[in-house]
Amino acid sequence: MSAQSIYARAPLGALVRYSDGQPMPPERHRKKLAAWKSSNGSGRLVRKTHAAVRPTYTHPAGFTLHEGNFGSDGVIVLVVHKSFSVTSTLTFEIVEEPAPGSVRILTSFQGEDELRHLAPDMVAAEDWLSRNHYTGARLEVVGEHQASAETLGQAA
Repeated sequence: MSAQSIYARAPLGALVRYSDGQPMPPERHRKKLAAWKSSNGSGRLVRKTHAAVRPTYTHPAGFTLHEGNFGSDGVIVLVVHKSFSVTSTLTFEIVEEPAPGSVRILTSFQGEDELRHLAPDMVAAEDWLSRNHYTGARLEVVGEHQASAETLGQAA
């Protein structure tokens, strides 16, 4: 799929894989492997941003993937997000959509939602929210409708 397709079709909380189509280099080529990893990976879709037109520049629409948290003893010290424009030349694939009945914890800023956490059920969501305070957070139960077969696992 193209980046535009992910922006249009993938729901917040979907697990998305991206690739430049190149094979993974051998482990012994550390610099080549590091460069390859920057263009090949996966993450959870946490934000979609609208296009912005300003007098001096135009910013295309895009989306952000959460690639992981780093820390120890339950303390997160680094959150890794990666943002993509809808004009990206990478290939994307929806690996997994949020399960029906799971709960999204969302915050909004300037009319755009951001996924803070995806909980398996309402009890887990309320528990997570009691330990992680976000002003204006809201809970959204994932609908019972299933993802269409044409979007799951499809790559363009």
